[in-house]
Amino acid sequence: MTTGPWRFEDFELDRSAYELRRAGRSVRLERIPFELLCLLVEHSGQLVTRQEILERIWGKDVFLDADNAINTAVRKIRQALRDNSETPRLVHTIPGKGYRFSVTVLQQAPAGIASESPPALESERSGTRRTRRWLGLAFGIAGIVAVALFVWHSAGRKPGQPRERIMLAVLPLENLSGDPAEDYFVDGMTEEMITQLGSLDPQRLGVIARTSAMQYKGTREGTAQIAKELGVQYLVEGSVRRSGKEVRVTVQLIRSTDQTHVWAENYDRELSDVLSLQSDVARAVAAKIQVELPERAEARLAAAARVNPESHEAFLEGLQAWNLRTPPGIARAIADFNRAIAADPNYAPAYAAVAEAYNLAPVFGVLKPSDAFPQAEAAASHALSIDDQIGEAHTALAFAKVHLDYDWPSAEREFQQGIERDPNSANVHLFYSNSYLSPMGRHDEAIAEMKNALSLDPLSMPVQSFLGRTYVWARRYDDARAQFLRCIEMNPNFVLNHERLSHLDAHLGKFDEAIAEDGKARLLSGEDPEKVVAGERALRQAVASGGGRAFWQKLLAQADEKDNPPEAYANDFGRAVIYAELGEKAQALRSLEASYAKRDLAMTELGITAEFDSLQKEPEFQDLLKRTGLQKKVF
Repeated sequence: MTTGPWRFEDFELDRSAYELRRAGRSVRLERIPFELLCLLVEHSGQLVTRQEILERIWGKDVFLDADNAINTAVRKIRQALRDNSETPRLVHTIPGKGYRFSVTVLQQAPAGIASESPPALESERSGTRRTRRWLGLAFGIAGIVAVALFVWHSAGRKPGQPRERIMLAVLPLENLSGDPAEDYFVDGMTEEMITQLGSLDPQRLGVIARTSAMQYKGTREGTAQIAKELGVQYLVEGSVRRSGKEVRVTVQLIRSTDQTHVWAENYDRELSDVLSLQSDVARAVAAKIQVELPERAEARLAAAARVNPESHEAFLEGLQAWNLRTPPGIARAIADFNRAIAADPNYAPAYAAVAEAYNLAPVFGVLKPSDAFPQAEAAASHALSIDDQIGEAHTALAFAKVHLDYDWPSAEREFQQGIERDPNSANVHLFYSNSYLSPMGRHDEAIAEMKNALSLDPLSMPVQSFLGRTYVWARRYDDARAQFLRCIEMNPNFVLNHERLSHLDAHLGKFDEAIAEDGKARLLSGEDPEKVVAGERALRQAVASGGGRAFWQKLLAQADEKDNPPEAYANDFGRAVIYAELGEKAQALRSLEASYAKRDLAMTELGITAEFDSLQKEPEFQDLLKRTGLQKKVF
């Protein structure tokens, strides 16, 4: 059995150091995908069957969903190697058989030892023996580490020293009514339970966000696999049945390490008592996972008031519409949340929710920024006048203050209040990163906040893709490209990600790639395929005949057309980017003035947009930076 290190392309796979490196930099790869990559590389050019993979990596007698486990490991390998499953260059799928690593591999021998070519696959029996010996050693080491950790936690930890943070996920509650029209109520209950648990003790308990948790709705995956994919120690699952003015909720808590059902309970309540029901569930879960509630959390749970059923119903309908993240969904959410407020003018969560909806309405073209942000600011302020512990309301207020008033000190204060009150909200970290830290040029902090958001919402495409944009603003273009490609691997149908990758490629002069990614965004946005193909052809012809300048000129003409995907260069800020690329400074500055007057969201990116570097010395540009509070030169 060869042990490497192996070299292929600009990668180095070092089994002895248990590390994959690219151009000398370590690439993160979990244990199972790492072992599988070693197996494939060791037998480069040969078919490795799925049965051989299962036995070599997991052993003959292990019980698991083999297909899903292998597929997940291969996906993570391709992600690490930047390999495309549709047009692979490294890991090739042999349908119905297995996989083949199809690239020349060089083995670097240790000092004093001659290198050798990888041998043929050994017999299944010897392979299994080696795997079991390796696993025995691994488990032995793991056992020693576990004992050491136990001693440290139980005896060595000093009084007052913080313990390890527990991670938990609330799986989508099951709708037992038999009526799909009740899904909004059940999904809303799931989301409220996530919020309730997330507010208990954020220093001790992390709760996976709704976006990631809801991806398991209706799944057949086992709880062990889900827990592994989300990186959690506990899962909450259950069901909801509503009948008239009564609701029954069944909840159980599962420990992922051994699939033990730690606790289960049924709750029968009136609809007006649904908030106290959620508080009772939160207390029970906290007790079972041994999280001692801070006084503030205990007081909040004890203060759970009766809710107006009509208001709560409208609120849950608004959540369902809001989570669609479409123009009609945003418009309907605003209407539903306002209906909830009309039914109960003291229902603070509805004010916070409508503030968030107003803030993002301009992104979806539902409202003009100058119309949306004042309403967002007013709603968020009113929510906090009722209950200043709602983290999302602080964040919504900060967002509005940034984009409407460019009031950076107030925004920073509100963002920090939001994080203090709701550190388990992925959105709080996301907006603090992209609406404050990045514009202020605090790029390392912005990236760290995005990674905090991802730890809470790992399957969220908006969060994953926004990390790519955060890298772009930090001028870490290789990292940005890798992150955008990672998003495509996770979900090739996320429109914004293709458009963002197109913008990066265009700025770097990779026009063929930019055209292809923009075309994908347009097709996924629902544009006529023939029109998209014609547009791509026109752009390629422009590049062929006139190079980069002709590309930007043709793109400027397309920006004036009716159909454009989200974040295309179709607004004044986008046109300013094109004019800057063309070297037409006066036109770029005029477009930026128009963007400022409209309060376009992107104006907060004025100081960190690389395309505007050529405008930095212009007095008009410096005046814009001053008016937006961004006069500090970032680069």
